[in-house]
Amino acid sequence: MKFKSAVTLLFSAIATQLSAAPIDPQQIQFIGPIGQNIQTKPHHTGHQSAIVNTLINKLSADNASLEVFGERIKWQPLADVNALTMGGLQALKLEFSTTRFVQGKLTLAGIEKAHVFLNGQQIDGKSDYQLNAVTGDHQLLIVAEQVSDWKKVAVDFAGTAEHDQLNFTNKSTKALSAKQLFDAPTISAISVSPDANYYVATQQHYQDNKGNSALRDTVLYNEDGDIIYRLNGVSANAVNWRADSKVAVFVQNKQLKTLDVKTLKETVIAEDLDGASGFKYFNDNTLIFSWTKTAPKGDKIVKHYKGLEDRWSYARNITQVYLMDISTGLIQAVTEHELSHSLKDFDAKNNRILTTRSPKYYAAPAHYMTELVEFDLNTNSSKVLGQYGTFKDARYGNDGIYVTAGAEFGNGAGRTLDEGILANNYDTQLFWMNTQGTDIKALSKQFDPSIESFKVLNNGDLVLKAVDEDRKKLYLFDESKNKFKSLKTKMDVVDKYSVADKRSPVVIAAGTTASTPQKLVQLNVKNNRASTLWDSQPIAYKQAEIATLEEFNFTNSAGTEIKGRVYIPHGLDKNKQHPALIYYYGGTSPVSRGFTGRYPFNFWATNGYVVYVLQPSGATGFGQDFSAKHVNDWGNRAADDIIEGTDAFLDAYQFVDKKRLGNLGASYGGFMTMTLATKTDMFSASISHAGISNLTSYWGHGWWGYLYSAEASKHSYPWNNSKLYSQQSPVFNADKVKTPLLLIHGDADVNVPVGESHIMYTALKMLNQDVELIEYKGADHQIFARDRRFQWWDTMLAYFDKHLKDEPQWWQHMYGK
Repeated sequence: MKFKSAVTLLFSAIATQLSAAPIDPQQIQFIGPIGQNIQTKPHHTGHQSAIVNTLINKLSADNASLEVFGERIKWQPLADVNALTMGGLQALKLEFSTTRFVQGKLTLAGIEKAHVFLNGQQIDGKSDYQLNAVTGDHQLLIVAEQVSDWKKVAVDFAGTAEHDQLNFTNKSTKALSAKQLFDAPTISAISVSPDANYYVATQQHYQDNKGNSALRDTVLYNEDGDIIYRLNGVSANAVNWRADSKVAVFVQNKQLKTLDVKTLKETVIAEDLDGASGFKYFNDNTLIFSWTKTAPKGDKIVKHYKGLEDRWSYARNITQVYLMDISTGLIQAVTEHELSHSLKDFDAKNNRILTTRSPKYYAAPAHYMTELVEFDLNTNSSKVLGQYGTFKDARYGNDGIYVTAGAEFGNGAGRTLDEGILANNYDTQLFWMNTQGTDIKALSKQFDPSIESFKVLNNGDLVLKAVDEDRKKLYLFDESKNKFKSLKTKMDVVDKYSVADKRSPVVIAAGTTASTPQKLVQLNVKNNRASTLWDSQPIAYKQAEIATLEEFNFTNSAGTEIKGRVYIPHGLDKNKQHPALIYYYGGTSPVSRGFTGRYPFNFWATNGYVVYVLQPSGATGFGQDFSAKHVNDWGNRAADDIIEGTDAFLDAYQFVDKKRLGNLGASYGGFMTMTLATKTDMFSASISHAGISNLTSYWGHGWWGYLYSAEASKHSYPWNNSKLYSQQSPVFNADKVKTPLLLIHGDADVNVPVGESHIMYTALKMLNQDVELIEYKGADHQIFARDRRFQWWDTMLAYFDKHLKDEPQWWQHMYGK
C-alpha cells in the first residue's frame, strides 16, 4: 500500500547534545497501516503489552513485507510515505551500527502511544527513552499506536558525548550478537533407535519473553526426517529403546511410559517413582534403572562431618540398581549396600550387571577409590573385580570388559612415560581386561587423544568420543586390528552423539566447528560418510559476520610445540593497530574449538578484538608426555608458554598493538591469570573468573579441591612441599602485581570457593593496586542463566574496553566511576 508523503521526521543519526542533524528518510523503514480497519487500539484493551509484543518478532524479522488479515503490506522508505492520518498501527524500523558503547536520549514527538524496542527488548519511557547500545549492529523498532497528526511526528537522538554516534547503514551482513549466540536453536539431546529407523532429538532455544527459561521441543523422527510424534516435557537422552526398535521408554510428568512407534500408543507402567532415572530395557519384558534415596536433612544446628565427602550436598544420598517387570510393574532390588552403586553396563544374555561404588579412601594418591563390582542374577551373588585409584567407565565387550582410566590403571599398564615422570590420570586411556579382572591390556598407548566416552558394538568394536588436541572427535576402534579410525563428522567438536548398532552402524551426532554453528548429522560408520539432518546456520546465523580463523602454533623454549588459533575480526583493517585478548585454561583440559560457549571467542572478535587462544603444556589430548607436564607445575611451565606464545603471536601479527593486550582465564585459567600478573607486565588488563589464589585453601576447602590436587599436586602437600603451596600461590606474590585486575566469582561456587577471589582482592587493595571484584549472587562455578550470562559477557568486554580502548563509558554505565 502506497501513501504520498506529508510526514516530517527529524532524527539525529550522528547527534550530540550540542547539535542534531535530520536523518535522510530513505534510511528509515516504514510499514503500515497494520490492521487499518481495527478501531479498538491495544491501549483500549486489557492486553496492550501482549498485543504489541506479539508483533515484535515478525516486525524484527528480515522480511520485506508482512501479511495482515490476508492483506500484504510492505516495508518502504519513510520518504515514500504520503499520508496525514491512517488507521491501525504503524511501525518505524531503523538499523544502525556502533563501533563502541553508545548512550544518549531518544525523544519522540507527535506519537501519543509509542512502544520502543532495541534489538527486541522494550525500552521504558513516554516521550524520552534512554538508549544504550553496545558495539555491533542494532535494530530500533518504534510501534506507533496513536498519532493525531503525522506532520508533527519527530524523532531525535541526542548523544551524551560527541563520540555517541549512531551510524545508519544498509549492510547486507550483520555483526554476531550475544543474543544470537545464546538464543539460537541447538540440539541438546539425541537418542537413535537400534535399527536407525527412528531418532529422537531435543531442540532448545531462548527468546526475550521467556527470560531464563529455555523452550524445548522433543520430537520423534523417522529415517526420512518426517516428524512422527512429539514428547512434551521429555529430554531425548532419557528416551531408551527396546532391542527391536518398536517401543521406547521414558518418563513424562512423573509417569513411566512406553510408546509403540507404529501405533503411537502410550502405556503407563508406573507413576511417582521419585528419584528413579535411567530406565533402559534389560530385555523385552524387563527394565533396569537407578533409584536414589535422598538422605534426611539432619540437624538444623550442627553438621557432623564423617568424611571429606560430606562437603558434597549429595554425599549421603544412596543410589541402587533395580529391575522392573513391565507387565506388572513389580520392582526388584539388584544392589543393596551402605554404599551407592552406579550402573555401568549389563549383559541380559548372561544375566549379569556391572556397577561401581566408592568406599572412603584417602591414601595418596588419588584419595579416592573405585570398586568395580559384578552382580550375577543367576546366583544372586556379587564379586569385586578390582579396586582402582584411577577409573572412569566400564562396558562389557567380547570375552571381557572395556575400561577407560588414566595411564596408571592396572599398575601402570597404560604408561608410555619414562620412569620417574608422573602420569596425568585425567588423560584417559582405553583398556581391556578379562571378566575376573586379573588380566589387563592397554589398547591406546599409541593413541594420543583422551577418551571421554564410548559405546561397544555387537561385534566388539567401539565408537568413541575423544579429546583430540582442541577438538572432540568420534573414532571407531577396530577390535580385531587394534586400530583407531577417525569418523568424518565434518565437525571440530561433537557435542552429543547416539549410536545405532546395526550391521553397518549409524551415528547421529550434533556439533560445531570453530567457525560454524551447530549441525546434526547422520554418519554411516562403514563408509565413513556423513549427511546433514539439521543446520542452525540458515535459521539463526544468516548473513552473520564471523571472524576469520587462523591456526597459530609455536615451539616453546623447552622444545615443545604449543598449538593455538587466532580469531581475526570480520573486515579488520590490517593497516591499523588493534587490541587483542589472550585466552587459555592452563589446567588439564584444552580449550575446545566450539563455535560458542561460556567464553565466546567469535563474539569477542565481533567487538573489535583479535583473539589468540593457546593450549599451554599439560593439557590432555596431546599425548601422555604433554599432559604429564601438568603434574606439580601449578603455573611454571604453563605461564612461560603463555608469555612466550604471546611474544610469538605479536611477532606474527604486526597489526596487534602490544600496548593493548588483555588476558583472561577461568578456574585454573583464573589461577593462571593471577599467576601471570605476578610474573609479567606485558598485559594492560587482566580478568580472572573463579580463580585460585591460594593453593592451600583451595586444596582444603572446595568440594573437589583435594581430588583435583591429587593429580595437579601429586604426592605434594602443604607439609611436604610448602614451597609449591605458598610460593606458587599468587597471593604470596601479590606485591609483584602491576596490571589492573578484575576478579569475577559466583558467591555460591562450590568448586573454587569465592574466598579465593576475596583473598587476592584483600591483598591488592592493601597494596593500593588497581583491582575490581564482581560477585554474582547465587551463582556457582559457571554463569548459566541467560540474563546473568549477558551481563557477565558485558562486564568482561566493558572492562577491556575501558583499559584497552580508552573507552570507560560502558564500565561506568554498569558500575559507576
